[in-house]
Amino acid sequence: MSMWNCVPDVMDALLELIICLAASNGKYVDLCLDMLVNNFMPPMESDMLRHPRGQAKKDQVLPRVHTGLEVIVDLVPLAALKLSTNVVQKRPMFFRKDFNMDRLKCRMEIYLKNMLMLEGGAIREFVGHSMLVEVVNMMLELDVAIGWDELLRDDPSKGIFTMELEDEEEEADDDGQANDGELPSTLTLRNLGKNVTADLLDSLMIQFLEHLEACADKKRLSEVFETLLSSFMATILNTYKSKFSQFTIFYACALDPENCGVKFAQTLVDLFISTCNPPVTRMSAVAYLSSYLARGKFLSAAFVMNMLKRLVDWCLRYCEEQDGDMNPKAHQVFYSACQGIMYVLCFHMKSIMNVPTLKSQLLLMPIEPILKHKLGPLEVCLPSIVNEFLKQAKAAHLFTISKAFIFEDLLESDLSRDFGGLERLDMFFPFDPCLLKKCDRGFIRPNFIYWNHVKTTYDDDEEDSSDEDIADDFGVLNEENFMEEGMARSFDQDIDLDEFDYVMNKMSITPKNTSGFHFGGERMPSKIRPSTSPESL
Repeated sequence: MSMWNCVPDVMDALLELIICLAASNGKYVDLCLDMLVNNFMPPMESDMLRHPRGQAKKDQVLPRVHTGLEVIVDLVPLAALKLSTNVVQKRPMFFRKDFNMDRLKCRMEIYLKNMLMLEGGAIREFVGHSMLVEVVNMMLELDVAIGWDELLRDDPSKGIFTMELEDEEEEADDDGQANDGELPSTLTLRNLGKNVTADLLDSLMIQFLEHLEACADKKRLSEVFETLLSSFMATILNTYKSKFSQFTIFYACALDPENCGVKFAQTLVDLFISTCNPPVTRMSAVAYLSSYLARGKFLSAAFVMNMLKRLVDWCLRYCEEQDGDMNPKAHQVFYSACQGIMYVLCFHMKSIMNVPTLKSQLLLMPIEPILKHKLGPLEVCLPSIVNEFLKQAKAAHLFTISKAFIFEDLLESDLSRDFGGLERLDMFFPFDPCLLKKCDRGFIRPNFIYWNHVKTTYDDDEEDSSDEDIADDFGVLNEENFMEEGMARSFDQDIDLDEFDYVMNKMSITPKNTSGFHFGGERMPSKIRPSTSPESL
């Protein structure tokens, strides 16, 4: 019998019968749990969830179902373990091609609601952990199913750090006014709006983020975050094609920056520094860390500096231990850290320089010897990140930039490609703007730093168009002359400006389809979407 087909009095009688059966004999417990879990959703052939009458029926059925489960677990404590297994096994599977998609969406949404009710209910002590883990798995499964080609940009010839500025302008043209950091319709509506998988993931993530808000209101977010963090480390961190599910932990950190936010960053730093972890995991950890530090509006500049110091100190020790020369594949962990440091400073350098104590800390950081080391991080990391970083560093007088040159081929240099380059531009900054429109608008955007809101150190500099400034903006640190104080900056004054414009126009971040790409025999973690903001390496 299904409660969804019963009037309330019959529901109550049926529930009483089920509870009595479960308590009377152990051999009935599994069957009773199975019956109640089946009532998480209406019968398979029913469309009632798509109508107002079905919503009213849901409010009658679900409280009774969960009351029955709580009573049974109270009477038969061992039933909790069986219940967790039952719920996981019975959840709707997305990949049923013979099923009506609208009906499947309704069923998956209500099943997720039931799982979250178990996590927040009276028996959460017994089943809460397993429900959270399965919810994350459920969203991640949908996440990796979203077609990669649906996220590609139409125009691959755009620059990198200007992408979000252009996005804002495009949306202003469409709507008459610019929305606060919102991505343009070319990415959200046309590409993802018609994608049923993305739409379903958007709805499920909204439910989950609302649940996190409720946990915060009940002062139990720290408890939930422990499970969420462990699930993130076990699944999302090393998932090759995760695009959006990582924003669940981002939002949890935003709800409690002083505890959850700090713990997340510290966990990532520890994971990166530990040599016990494989290189792929360490690179993914520093990618998440740098993206998190750059994008989290709720993080203080002092905390960002503290995390950067740990990365810089590690890079300095690494340089001191190395006698070899530049080798992108052999030193990929080092280069990923260097790139992460530069990426974060592109977002925060001006705000740091505006605080005297933080400015002094930044000036004392040994960034200079790291960048001029013979391992050559400036020549290996993605040129557009290097260029933006050096441009801001020059304006802030962070250090002296000597002998400059232009990257002949910004995206196709052998060094950049070996480290990441053309084939892996989308894998290094997982918290690029979220393309799930409802989720982004309702939860992520207020806590997120968009590039078009960043104040750079050269914002007020009106002399950047001079040949000398162009040289500095596209320069690298010269190992032989770097330490000489007062060393004049040099640049080839005979460079053809038309050629320079051609080089600039070649800066692009749209990746090729990388579904088959392997690095050193291992699949790279966390293949995000093409960055629509500061580039992703």
